[in-house]
Amino acid sequence: MMAAITDAQRDEVLRLHTQGLSRNAIARETGISTGSVTRICTAAGRAFDRASTKDATRARAADMAQARTALAWRLDEAANNMLDMLGKPFVVFNFGGKDNTFNQATLDTPPVEAVRTIITSAAIVFDKLSRVVESTPEGTGEAESVLDRIEAEFDGEFTDVDDAEFGVTQ
Repeated sequence: MMAAITDAQRDEVLRLHTQGLSRNAIARETGISTGSVTRICTAAGRAFDRASTKDATRARAADMAQARTALAWRLDEAANNMLDMLGKPFVVFNFGGKDNTFNQATLDTPPVEAVRTIITSAAIVFDKLSRVVESTPEGTGEAESVLDRIEAEFDGEFTDVDDAEFGVTQ
């Protein structure tokens, strides 16, 4: 059972409201829930200025859109770096054995498992970037540019790959 809010706590909430503190700041300061702070202020005929909250929300949304776009560019770069590994010499290695030895070899091209992992990883990045484009009106042009680069990379890198090997049929 929760303790009843005292008159002293109500007075403190109203005093802090008069000082211009936000609902959340008053709740933190007094240890009273945000809902109780709202009810106390509403009962006293007071309201919180929502304009600053709306401005902060818009600013946060813009910051998040910018962060998503920056992440999309980083993912694009990482995916392209992986795709660039296809068709190039590829180092494979192994630790193990009773003597815990290290062995490595350089192959002319990545093995099938590595190719599959690279293609799958790049495809996941492509899928995620597509969702960024669909959900983010800000920066859509930049995200589409990223997707165009990945698509071109796919088109150029996989002309000799048998799609049926990966379950893709035309």
